[in-house]
Amino acid sequence: MRLSIVTGRANPVLAEAIASALDIRLTSCTVKDFPDGELQVEVHDDVRGQDVYVIQPTSPPVSNHLLELLLLADACNRRGAGRLTAVVPYFGYARQDRRVKGAEAVGARLVADLLCTRFHRILTIDLHNPAIEGFFASHLEHLSAVSLLADALRGSVSRDSIIVAPDLGAVKLAQRYADLLNLPVAYIQKVRLSGREVSIRSVVGEVYGRSPVVIDDMISTGGTMVSAIEALLDHGCLPEITIASTHALLVSDAAERFANLTLQRMIVTDTVYRSAEESLPIETVSVGGMIADFLKRMHETDA
Repeated sequence: MRLSIVTGRANPVLAEAIASALDIRLTSCTVKDFPDGELQVEVHDDVRGQDVYVIQPTSPPVSNHLLELLLLADACNRRGAGRLTAVVPYFGYARQDRRVKGAEAVGARLVADLLCTRFHRILTIDLHNPAIEGFFASHLEHLSAVSLLADALRGSVSRDSIIVAPDLGAVKLAQRYADLLNLPVAYIQKVRLSGREVSIRSVVGEVYGRSPVVIDDMISTGGTMVSAIEALLDHGCLPEITIASTHALLVSDAAERFANLTLQRMIVTDTVYRSAEESLPIETVSVGGMIADFLKRMHETDA
């Protein structure tokens, strides 16, 4: 069974990197926008009987990219794909994993159900909440970019560095970085006021005179990160601040928020495509090679 790579418009640069690492060309397809907002997807190459991997993070605009992914799946199936895998490096709706007020839709579960109706397998990276794995009826492969990011950090951290989780939800993630880099951990206690604003209650851990490395799985508007960094500075940390995160959405005024801080480095991956932010010291670690290696192993195992 031949391996084929199909990409939507969410992150074609990453798809090219994956195809290049596998030494194959991307399957030809087109996605068109009609004036009324409808999408039309067409797969031009024959994928009959092939092991097809559709590369499409559900990054902003999330709903558009999700629908595009589902239409790509339908087009591939109608072209006779033998096995279909969704490669969703960033899984949108992951923060909607539970009901808080009792009346909300559980978006993560709904999206998981939609993907499982069209794909044999789903591959993703650093889910916001690993418990979401239980939402998938199809086989889910959950990869992590933590080791890649830790390797990128290794040359710049010192004995004075400390790993910081910007909220309680990131403490386990922070410990993984700390174990890889042999550093202590601190964390921030916060209260979320809205989708953009948080209030800091306290800093737990000795950060005075240390260089913080603030980590999280994703950066959206930057509200959590910026509030955490401001609290660290108030508690006497050194101004050499580093951020590491798998998914750099940087939506709304996130770039402006970070530009007002004295960031030394912001290390992220390319799970989400973004244009260069000249005002930020961004360094990008590619997950293309990691994904390509995993796809090759899956394909060879299933052949």
